[in-house]
Amino acid sequence: MENRRLGKSAVYVSDICMGTMTFGSQTEEAEAHRILDRCLDAGINFFDTAEGYPVPPDIKWVGRTEEIVGRWMKGKNRDAIIMATKVSGPSHSWFKSPKRGGMTALDRHNIVVAVEDSLRRLQTDYIDLYQTHWPDHDTAYDETMETLDELVRAGKVRVLGCSNETSYGLMKSLATSERLGTARYQTIQNNYSINNRRFEDELKQVCRQEGVSLLPYSPLGGGVLSGKYLDGARPEGARFSRYLEMTGARQFDMAQRFAGPRALESTARILDIAKDAGMSPVTLATAWSKQNDFVASTIVGVSREDQLDEIFAAIDLKLSDEVMTAVHKVTKEILYPMG
Repeated sequence: MENRRLGKSAVYVSDICMGTMTFGSQTEEAEAHRILDRCLDAGINFFDTAEGYPVPPDIKWVGRTEEIVGRWMKGKNRDAIIMATKVSGPSHSWFKSPKRGGMTALDRHNIVVAVEDSLRRLQTDYIDLYQTHWPDHDTAYDETMETLDELVRAGKVRVLGCSNETSYGLMKSLATSERLGTARYQTIQNNYSINNRRFEDELKQVCRQEGVSLLPYSPLGGGVLSGKYLDGARPEGARFSRYLEMTGARQFDMAQRFAGPRALESTARILDIAKDAGMSPVTLATAWSKQNDFVASTIVGVSREDQLDEIFAAIDLKLSDEVMTAVHKVTKEILYPMG
């Protein structure tokens, strides 16, 4: 397992990170703990959660994921674990946080309340990586960065990061931190996969020039790159199988984006490349993500323990130039398959 630095910080993490957003909704606690144990045994020391988890966001279980992870971490060597969580930014049209009555923002009040609650649920004195979950471009950047800096100085947080951010937002926050002399964002957690390479348009260059690490989530394109939605399949219990049956426009639109005709066309060709290379598409997609120089750690996720093996197969895998070229050819011929 390779370890990589988070931005310019002193923190190094495994190049695979286990995400936990289904823990407490789709995945029961005992299963979640088995998943976490196997990851730690495999050399994965980096785990990502959020105050708004599990998904889908619902007041009936919000915060449960951090509690599950906290009970697991309580019996471990805390120094050996790099724990990341997030404070909910303002709600958007397709993601409404149940926290604080849905009135979430990245102002001083919300951040201070959120971090104290996360520390309590995680049963820890500090958070290794504290991230803003969705940007808040309407709140003064000075207030956001100064408040986050206070958490670092108080020893409650080690490293700061952002999530689902734009080039404008990342550069604005970095400039604000430089002007104020505060701690800065060392990481950005955005959607990035073979089926969604939009990060490379602008944000890749920002990360390289400014020393910020990408923590890509959804490297399997929402599970689509596993091939389970090909040929019109709608696997029982799968996310987009459920979304396509929902009446809400948000869920249906999201399913059409991730599992639409162009995404499925791209996926079918990636499956052929994986087959020719003698590996599963899950392994290929995970290894491909890790093999980008601006990536520190790829965030994977499972809902069942038996899904881990294909991910673990990518731990020490480096894709050949031939495979990388074949993947690039697909993404060049089917530009932006997720729109």
